[in-house]
Amino acid sequence: MRAARTKTLAVLAALLLPAAAWALDYRSVAAPRVILYDVPSAQGKKLYVARQYYPVEVVVDLGDGWIKVRDARGEFAWIEAKQLDAKRTVLVKVPQAEVHETADAASKTVFRVEQDVALELAATPVNGWVKVRHRDGLTGYLPINQVWGL
Repeated sequence: MRAARTKTLAVLAALLLPAAAWALDYRSVAAPRVILYDVPSAQGKKLYVARQYYPVEVVVDLGDGWIKVRDARGEFAWIEAKQLDAKRTVLVKVPQAEVHETADAASKTVFRVEQDVALELAATPVNGWVKVRHRDGLTGYLPINQVWGL
């Protein structure tokens, strides 16, 4: 009986792990400037400063006020949970991106944006395009392969 229950739990875990791997959790930096650390403590080594709206991927949430995150460069760091916002942003990863009026490369260019600019995620990505909003209020669509944070 116990062996059967253990086997059942192992099978369920194997089925659920791939789904969990795809359920990525992204958040954005809430404050104008935030320090990221090498350990979950303000006494740790200061690694770098992230600006407001910078997107990060949540890797580990200890539930004690500290969250381990991965940045757009693929580096890991710790940040205080209170410094993060649930508002989703994406980071432009190409030298210059053209934001289009519709999810079509042939549509009118609404505005251009430089690399490393954070844009608010305005809608769930569809068919390889993501709707974004600039801090100035302009909205439009970008190919998802031109941004990080999805």
